This record gives sequence, C-alpha cells and structure tokens, in this order.
Amino acid sequence: MPGAIYAEGLVKTFGNVKALDGVDLEVPEGTVLGLLGPNGAGKTTTVRCLTTLLRPDSGRAVVAGLDVLKQPDAVRRSIGLSGQFAAVDEYLTGRENLQMVGQLYQMRAKAAKVRADELLEQFHLTDAADRTAKTYSGGMRRRLDLAAALVVSPPVMFMDEPTTGLDPRNRQQLWEVIKQLVSGGTTLLLTTQYLEEADHLAHDIAVVDRGRVIAQGTSDQLKARTGGERVEVVVHEREHIASASALLDRYSLRGAGTGDTTVEDHMRKITTPVSGGAKLLAEIIRDLDADGIEIDDIGLRRPTLDDVFLSLTGHVAEAGDTGDDEDADGAQGGGDRGQRHDKEAAK
Repeated sequence: MPGAIYAEGLVKTFGNVKALDGVDLEVPEGTVLGLLGPNGAGKTTTVRCLTTLLRPDSGRAVVAGLDVLKQPDAVRRSIGLSGQFAAVDEYLTGRENLQMVGQLYQMRAKAAKVRADELLEQFHLTDAADRTAKTYSGGMRRRLDLAAALVVSPPVMFMDEPTTGLDPRNRQQLWEVIKQLVSGGTTLLLTTQYLEEADHLAHDIAVVDRGRVIAQGTSDQLKARTGGERVEVVVHEREHIASASALLDRYSLRGAGTGDTTVEDHMRKITTPVSGGAKLLAEIIRDLDADGIEIDDIGLRRPTLDDVFLSLTGHVAEAGDTGDDEDADGAQGGGDRGQRHDKEAAK
C-alpha cells in the first residue's frame, strides 16, 4: 500500500528542458519528508505535479489514497498547499481572507469565522485581523498564507519554502505549528533551502538534482554517507591557505587530490573529511607547526546537512533562496498559477 504521498517515475518537460526525470517518492502517513535541492533541481515542479497544478508527461502519483491524474478534484479536496510566495488578496482583511478560503471549501459562514479566528490567534495575527492584507509586512503575509493552507485541517500538506521571509522567531513558531500538525496525523512534504529546518523537522530527507532523487534517508543516514568527521582549520595568515589546504588534503578520508577539502577564503577556513579522531587531530597540529603554518582555531565536528548537500550536488545550499524551478524549466508563466494554493484546490 503506497504511503500518504507516493510518486513513481514522474517526468515533466518544458521545451528542451527535462524538469523531472523519473522522480520516485514515498511519504508514510503522519511523517514529514524534506525535499532538498539546488535551484532548478525540480522541487517546485514535483510539488505542482503532486498537487494537480501541473500534469506530468508520464509517471504515477497517489496522494491521500487518490490517483492524482484520475481523481484531481478529490485530491484537491484532501490537501493543503502553501507555495513559495504569499498568495493572499491584499484588498481583504486577514480575517476575510481566511473566511473566504473556508467558504470556498463549502464551510458554513459561522464555522469559517470560528476557524479564521483560531488560525489568526495561532499565527499571532489577531491584532492585525481587521487590517487589509496590503498593509501587512512580508512576514505577516507569509503567515497569513500559511494559515490559509490550514483552514480545513487537510490530511496531507505541501509546503514549498514555507519560512522564506520569516524572521527567526516566526520561523520557530511555524516549526511548532508543523510539529503539532504532524503529531495529529498530518502528512507533510516540505521543500526548503534552510538545511537546519530539514534537520529539525523531517523524518526523512530526499535530495533532488537535475530532476532526479539522488539520495534519500534520515538526516543521520545522509550525514554518515558523507563521512563521520570533519577537521576544520582556521589559519592566521591568508597566504597560508593554499599550503594548509594541501596539507589537509593528504589526510582526507577519500585521499589526496579528490577535491573533498574545501576552502572558505573570506574566513580563512579549510575543511576536510577524516577518520581518526583526536589522535589524528594531534598529528595534523604537529604537521602544521612543522610547516610554520600558524592557526587561529582547529577542531573536529560531525558533518552537517550543508556537507551532505555539497557532497551530493557539488555546491552548498543558499539559505533564503527562492528555489524557483522556473528559472531552469522555462515555466515562468506558471508562477502565479502555482501559488493560488487553497483557492485553486477548493474549486
């Protein structure tokens, strides 16, 4: 029996660009899947195919036990979707926006009002409830958009870059909302460029690149795949970066010359995956001293999801990036259509 979200062999092409090249996913009921990938990797296109906003060229998708291609209307009634950008009616108040979404879902007016009040309080928007949305800050609009996606408490949620534009306090508040949803049985597919967010929320993580899932597992499993430990060295003088990098590359877990040693010039920091613990660290310190390389700091640490991302895709993720797949797939015109989340889903 497929999970609450299931995709097999999804393919989507825009002109000469293959945005999805056989995406396979399965998200068990009541869990969170974090979908990571560089810009243009296919994350947003995947979400749009799974939420009926785009029709895949081939492949199969099942959401909440419903076939996405054969039962699109039923799928829309069973999901909530918050897109990359806030999609609210700026001429309505916050309360009116939420009541409108509720009534599009055929809720009675009184029930829609009660639900709107609950969400306004949950997302700390009560004081601004009767102001028009055009007077809201970007972060407030984002919270109102997320609240709209939750009006009917759907069993399956899709959140595409949900915390982009939120300050750290509001991001933490949203994380708590997500945890409450999932603890109540909601299944969530979350795309994000904040790797800390995926680490914190996701039961499973799938890394997408060039329209394919290139790795999947728990955060710990992906980190173990990248290597158990990292040595980080901060040199005192910038002219020692090259020689320190060459020295550390000899200790790299995968051997010298593999390119696994990375350099952050602006921080004078060199990092390489190693195996050997504190004993190896002492040896590296002796070698650095013997070569006359003065250091400001040195230490061992476990790999982060940034390391995983870099290892799998060849570059780091950019926190706060929009992650617009349209830049790569030529579907820029679909941007607005892809953001009309619950209003489209309710039709």
